[in-house]
Amino acid sequence: MLDKIELYQGDITRLGVDAIVNAANRSLLGGGGVDGAIHRAAGPELLQECRTLGGCETGSAKITKAYRLPARFVIHAVGPIYSGSPQDPLRLAGCYRTSLRLALENDVASIAFPAISCGVYGYPIADAVQVALDATVEFLATHDAPARVVFALFSHQFFTLYQRALAVREEGRRK
Repeated sequence: MLDKIELYQGDITRLGVDAIVNAANRSLLGGGGVDGAIHRAAGPELLQECRTLGGCETGSAKITKAYRLPARFVIHAVGPIYSGSPQDPLRLAGCYRTSLRLALENDVASIAFPAISCGVYGYPIADAVQVALDATVEFLATHDAPARVVFALFSHQFFTLYQRALAVREEGRRK
């Protein structure tokens, strides 16, 4: 499963994958950070389609076309605003599981995730990395697709934390 996971440091809107995941807010109508960048790159048609979806619950996701992005789809995942609650990791994992399920249902061979909830939503990146990798590896253990999962990380700090977490898992797998 780990061989299906890649890391990328840079702009998620430029990746050549079938689907990119948007770290969206509950309205799905755009915002700052990754959400704003994806909406700007996709063009106004994305907002028009998002208006028809009726929002999305925290811990879940919905799928749209990608319009002007190189991807075919945008999966809008609504992560939790970090509070330290025992529900936070459950909701964050739900974002990854639902996104991967939507990818499977829509014949997505490659998907790219940002660090969901780690910006203005305040989720501690070291904790979020573990939740993201646990949910992804668990899903890939029981499904054949997607064949490629990319964690697209804008900052070098986030990239390094993901790199270390994957190295620890790879070392554990070899033992």
